[in-house]
Amino acid sequence: MAEKPLTVAYLFTTFPKTSEAFLQRDVAAMQARGLNLRLYSLWGGGGEFRGLPVHAQLRWWFFVALLWWIPYESARRPGLLWELIVNTLRRRAPSTFNFWENMLGAGFTANFVHRFRCDPPDLVYAAWTGAPATAAWLMWRLTGIPYGTGAHAYDLYEHGGDWWLREKVALAAFVGTSTEMGRCTLLDRGADPARVQLIRRGLDVFPACKPLRAPRRPLRLVGVARLVPKKGVRAQLRIYAALRAAGLDFEARIVGRGHLREELERETAALGLARQVTFTGEVPPAGVWEHLRWADVLLHTGVVAPTGDRDGLPNVIPEAMATGTLVLTSASAATTEAVAHEATGLVADVSRPEEWVAALRRLAEDDALAERLRLAARRWTEENYDAHKNAARLHACFVQAAKTRPPSA
Repeated sequence: MAEKPLTVAYLFTTFPKTSEAFLQRDVAAMQARGLNLRLYSLWGGGGEFRGLPVHAQLRWWFFVALLWWIPYESARRPGLLWELIVNTLRRRAPSTFNFWENMLGAGFTANFVHRFRCDPPDLVYAAWTGAPATAAWLMWRLTGIPYGTGAHAYDLYEHGGDWWLREKVALAAFVGTSTEMGRCTLLDRGADPARVQLIRRGLDVFPACKPLRAPRRPLRLVGVARLVPKKGVRAQLRIYAALRAAGLDFEARIVGRGHLREELERETAALGLARQVTFTGEVPPAGVWEHLRWADVLLHTGVVAPTGDRDGLPNVIPEAMATGTLVLTSASAATTEAVAHEATGLVADVSRPEEWVAALRRLAEDDALAERLRLAARRWTEENYDAHKNAARLHACFVQAAKTRPPSA
């Protein structure tokens, strides 16, 4: 008799979302491995993904239902309600936004706990340690269904990290993170080393590695990033201005959307860069690949934002490396886990545009260096960024977590 497939309730903040293609790859990989997935989007999203329904909270129904389910669940577990109230009053949320993220997760649990009791999955997996992990953590407190969670840079660093991060990672059956930087941060926050798993993301199909373009004049540059402070796009504009002043002919495309776009476009015009620099806006994943194939070099100018937020290892970096696009990056966050200076790419100080000019001149003029870096970068992605290998590790975590119970609260 065939073994019953594992049933996993997969929780997202918003799903599907164009800018979070890596989460879609995770779902596709788990689906391919035969898991029975139930997809839940806590805010917005919904519809269908790869033939699976995405259960989304209906906004008006969500708030009306809370009027019934919160008193009902509180009566069942008054001790838990009192614990949450006391701890909420004792410590302040790092930001208003994070407060409401956690309230969203708590509200999801109140609304859906009866469904999970009636038809429990083997495991609840929270894609983020924000709202989804709050939901998974409280669901475990109410039902005993084990849970795991993914921990990303935003969850760990924005305003010092998520409000209830310590509790959520301490009681999870496992915590997956895609960078060594993230793993070390989780250990610093008190996570059990035996439960923290470094599981990188990956590509399910590797693109053909394009040939080196020669000559590389004008030099084709691309930046793929949300237009938010931690991406350092303003520093990127200063680099472009320095390139023009140095007489290095180039074309640049900035791919992505965000609240800083109008401000950055004004700065581009003020610097006299409108002819060389194009803002494309957000494009679908296929469009990102087209921009990477066009470019000679991907520039990543990540910084630590004033709020503490920073990148982990942005997916576009190994995607560019797999394509054969050279990568020049700042040393911010975990980028150098993939881009080792002079080995798989080049690294420069984001506060010193002259370093970037010198590095870009080398990449434009030195064919031997460019070819060596490209081939080494491709090898790194094949060894570390294979979605099938990494999905096998995540799948093993799911199986093990479903067999065990986290320690009692």
